Amino acid sequence: MLLTKPIVLFTATLSSTIIFILFLRSNPYLNQQDPMARSFILWLHGLGDSGPANEPIKTLFTSPEFKLTKWSFPSALNNPVTCNYGAVMPSWFDIHEIPVTASSPKDEAGLLKAVQNVHAMINKEVAAGTDPNNVFVCGFSQGGALTLASVLLYPRKLGGGAVFSGWVPFNSSMIERFAQDARKTPILWSHGMADRTVLFEAGQAGPPFLEQAGVSCEFKAYPGLGHSLSNEELQNLESWIKTRLSSASS
Repeated sequence: MLLTKPIVLFTATLSSTIIFILFLRSNPYLNQQDPMARSFILWLHGLGDSGPANEPIKTLFTSPEFKLTKWSFPSALNNPVTCNYGAVMPSWFDIHEIPVTASSPKDEAGLLKAVQNVHAMINKEVAAGTDPNNVFVCGFSQGGALTLASVLLYPRKLGGGAVFSGWVPFNSSMIERFAQDARKTPILWSHGMADRTVLFEAGQAGPPFLEQAGVSCEFKAYPGLGHSLSNEELQNLESWIKTRLSSASS
């Protein structure tokens, strides 16, 4: 008799953690699509998720500083994923194992292709007139790992990169490819201490790695938080971006 092993697919969706957002007041200004927008926030989703599913996040950013912000929630293409037995799903690059640890294998080739696509999105906004200092890239899980690579491999300083439950998706040899201006881009790193999908140790390894490259990183640990995005993290993100928007505009 042929026995088959059940396949349990890992997806890093935010559906269960952002349901509450749907009930919050929507800011009417956030739908503006002015190409000369004062700021641009690019959000990169996790494995198996989609951009549209994450759009409710923007309704939390109700401060006046965000009334001219343009948001973008792109979706990854469908690709086979090794950690899910080769199942095809939305994925920015390949992930070899779950849980992700500080020493997990890295798909640098796939990562660099994804980075090129992110850079194209940023370049389009900059070409439309947005100040690079007011461009912020944020991401959850796999999207957080891609965020880190995208801002550090960009040729210019950006407003900031925010990593949520992510990891360093490349080896230390990649540091030599970081432009000097890119090393000035500040990083916000948030990670749940109860994360069993991307282990907390993978998050903790981020700041020391970035220190080698001279990159400033603010690390925030959240006790009891698993592999999900919390309201507290998003509130902190809003404050963090606001601070950098004011400094960039002064």
